[in-house]
Amino acid sequence: MDHRTCKSGSTVSRMLPGGLLVLGVFIIATPELSKDSQNALRRIIFSIEKSLTKRRLWKPAEEEVSDRAALQVCSATKKIVCRTYDVQDPKSSAKPADWKYQSALSASWLSLDCTVNVNIHIPLLATSPNHDLEKNTKNGLNRWSKQIEDSVFLINGQVKDDDTELLEGQKKLRGNTQYSTQISDVKVLTQLSQGSSHRSTATVQVCSGSINLKGAVKCRAYVHNNKPKVKEAVQALKRDIINTLNDRCEILFEDLVINEGPHKKNFERVYHVLPQRLFVPFAGSSVMLSDYKFGDEAAGEIQERFVEMLDQSVQDEDIHIAEELNTVDICPVTENTDDTQQKQLTKATLLMKLQQNMGVVIAAAVAVFASIFSFNYFSD
Repeated sequence: MDHRTCKSGSTVSRMLPGGLLVLGVFIIATPELSKDSQNALRRIIFSIEKSLTKRRLWKPAEEEVSDRAALQVCSATKKIVCRTYDVQDPKSSAKPADWKYQSALSASWLSLDCTVNVNIHIPLLATSPNHDLEKNTKNGLNRWSKQIEDSVFLINGQVKDDDTELLEGQKKLRGNTQYSTQISDVKVLTQLSQGSSHRSTATVQVCSGSINLKGAVKCRAYVHNNKPKVKEAVQALKRDIINTLNDRCEILFEDLVINEGPHKKNFERVYHVLPQRLFVPFAGSSVMLSDYKFGDEAAGEIQERFVEMLDQSVQDEDIHIAEELNTVDICPVTENTDDTQQKQLTKATLLMKLQQNMGVVIAAAVAVFASIFSFNYFSD
């Protein structure tokens, strides 16, 4: 039961764009099972959070709320009881919470869209056993995610301070008291090199191949319309950028395990197409939910998934494919290049050693020159 619920929680999490999270679980139970269902809810909440945290490539901010809701509905009386648990504290006890309905809560949320060009090169070390592609890809994405965290975001062509209001200086729609609900002009600038405070060191590693992730990924995040700060918007978009690429790679490897088995021994060059991202409108709001599809996946499968996971009916015309195909290139080093690779490695090592010892060589040359000069001088 817990495993199936955790898997559902992970699937639903993939379907949520930036700024939206799985905040809790609910259960409908008879009065006789009230106590048992409360214990089950607590266990499931912590299991889902543990599963999501394990997959995540970013860390929550210290000021973020870590409470998650457990909603218990009595099937006989229809009474609703809501409790919260602090998922950062494994010993957290239930705290009572009010459950209130609000109309049109997500109708005016702001969306931020951007397209990020991805070209990630992940070396496969010769010392890595069995060429664990999924683990190596995860490590490469982890390094890339830190680049995204350190990126600069241009909103409407400007770099704005974190505490500035996102809508500052933006005009309202004519005849309306609301601002536009979409900001499409967002650009992501990644740093080519580390700052001067970081010392850069070169390393030479023997590699047996590489993984290359290439393409342009469509990203989207949502923030509330009540004076949102730039920091909140940028944080939500950063997380969506990191999540969407990580989710696609996980889906691809899950598909490979199903179709090719978990222990594929041969390692040859192969191209894989990452699943494409799509968006569908969420009824009664301006929010669009997200999902992923392979090229041969029919619209009916996507519709079934939305009904199963979110109880949401989706029409064919509501499915919007957001982008072109993105690829994964797994490239081994062929055997006949071993000698060349070894020569290049030896050359690179010698060059690095020469550079490292250049000061010693120059000092020795100066010392020898000084000795010869003094010998000739005193001989004269």
